[in-house]
Amino acid sequence: MLSVYVFFTFLDTSSKYLVLAGVSALIVAWTRFAVHVLIVGVFLRGWREPLRFRPANLPAHITRGLLLFGSTMFNILALRTLQLVETTSIYFFGPMVITALAGPLLGEWAGWRRWLAIMSGFVGVLIITRPGVGVFGVGHLFALGSMLSNSFYVIMTRRMSATETSESLILFSALAPAVLLLPTLPFSPSLPQDGWHWFILLMLGVFGAIGHWLIVQAYRLATTTALAPYPYSQMIWMIISGLIVFNQFPDRWTLVGATVIVASGLYIVHREHRLRLRNRATLGADAKRWQKNFDLLGIDGIRAGL
Repeated sequence: MLSVYVFFTFLDTSSKYLVLAGVSALIVAWTRFAVHVLIVGVFLRGWREPLRFRPANLPAHITRGLLLFGSTMFNILALRTLQLVETTSIYFFGPMVITALAGPLLGEWAGWRRWLAIMSGFVGVLIITRPGVGVFGVGHLFALGSMLSNSFYVIMTRRMSATETSESLILFSALAPAVLLLPTLPFSPSLPQDGWHWFILLMLGVFGAIGHWLIVQAYRLATTTALAPYPYSQMIWMIISGLIVFNQFPDRWTLVGATVIVASGLYIVHREHRLRLRNRATLGADAKRWQKNFDLLGIDGIRAGL
């Protein structure tokens, strides 16, 4: 998981580098998905077992793919004006939004402690954006749009994972936007101007595909709860990358807001872990109680027979 967010940092840093060099944001986003599709097809050898990629609900896959494209596109547009740490900090408010939306959409209602963490995270977003003091701009709106799109993308992934194969989820999340947006490419003439920029553009799909592949490997080796805190390690890589590539270091308000958001997110992770342990203990106690009742019934039955 640590390697996952190193590659995702490469992805965001390269995207920011390209749009600042004048490459169209649409070209950047589409290439990221198109190369992703090619790499996934090669690595997973889709021509051998095509049924693994067969979707059970194609409209849902298309919707989910467009949500991921929206998240990617909004993030690239935000990176034009915001630092890497700023977009990442707002993006990290996503797990709190997911926790809030999981109640009405998935029936997974949060308790008052997690709602307090959600409100604390929102305060962190306000510290970073500082609306009303001349700091909040269109870049922050794009970052918020990226975070919201990704939140709905994650919720759809949770709902679809019960009926769809993991291969179809990985493939169609990139295939849907790559195909649907292909006709719009002629209207985005801002292409890379030299070989170096073309190389970085093509590497976007490599970074994204390797990152998603590493996520799959991580979840094969460890539980969701054990891996939940690791996404926040990306904050460190973003600070380092922003300093090295763009000579940018976040101001104190961004660091304070990021700290509040990360702390709130980690508390939600901790709280959900505690609730899982409590539910597991309750289920275990119930199972033992039922087993004891069955044993007593068995003894009484034997006595009645005698």
